[in-house]
Amino acid sequence: MYLLDLRRELIEGRADVPRVGSVIELDTIPWYAVVDPDETAVAPVVPYLRGLILDDNRPPTAKSYAYDQLRWHRLLCFLDVPWDRATEADASALVGWLRIAPNPQRRRSKPDAPRPGSVNPRTGKPYLRAGYAPSTINHCLTVVSSFYAYHRHYNRGPLVNPVPESLAMRRALAHRAPDGEVQTFRRARLRQKVRRTDPRSIPDAMWDEFFAALTCDRDRAAVLLYVSSGSRASELLGVTPGDIDWPKQLIWVVTKGTDDREAFSARA
Repeated sequence: MYLLDLRRELIEGRADVPRVGSVIELDTIPWYAVVDPDETAVAPVVPYLRGLILDDNRPPTAKSYAYDQLRWHRLLCFLDVPWDRATEADASALVGWLRIAPNPQRRRSKPDAPRPGSVNPRTGKPYLRAGYAPSTINHCLTVVSSFYAYHRHYNRGPLVNPVPESLAMRRALAHRAPDGEVQTFRRARLRQKVRRTDPRSIPDAMWDEFFAALTCDRDRAAVLLYVSSGSRASELLGVTPGDIDWPKQLIWVVTKGTDDREAFSARA
């Protein structure tokens, strides 16, 4: 009965999970680890993160997954539930907590900073809400589900994954031709509805104002390349003189995730 009350308090926002433990960086694979308040690594998470790297995932992926694991194990510690005894009720408590809890990354240090969730009067774009976004909650559920799937492969952990799966989605993706149309299916339980939004942009008038403020052709060329190519900032910052093809007016960048070297036109 005590455990049921704790879960209910989390879902109703009458309790908060203590932010104990942390994610630390390592010098060896898996590069990141989730540690308890006494700086001891959470043992089940270590091989899981190591498996991510050995499956050729990038270190930033392991870091992102480690923070999701930190949230999950903080919740289990608060509920006093061993990781291998977790159930769907605990996953429900996780979702209920994340739907209400404030996101520490939304805290603003300046007193005149825009209020989370408000709309920028110039661009018309909303600022991020104070809490966790639906996509963040879904990502956390995906990580927790894959964590238990990994250990289930080695006959560890609970027999049933605490995170519900969508059988309709599994069937749709399993029998879909590569060039076929993706079928619609219901979301799995606990998965949040993610609202479709327009790509991030600024109004044309603000673009003209910004471009007019540039003082030299070098800056104008750099901005035009950035906007026309759609490259990430990290990709463009990694460009070296050897990545520029002057005769063909091409710039080669190493894309995120795949590490493929792709060419973009440098013509303004």
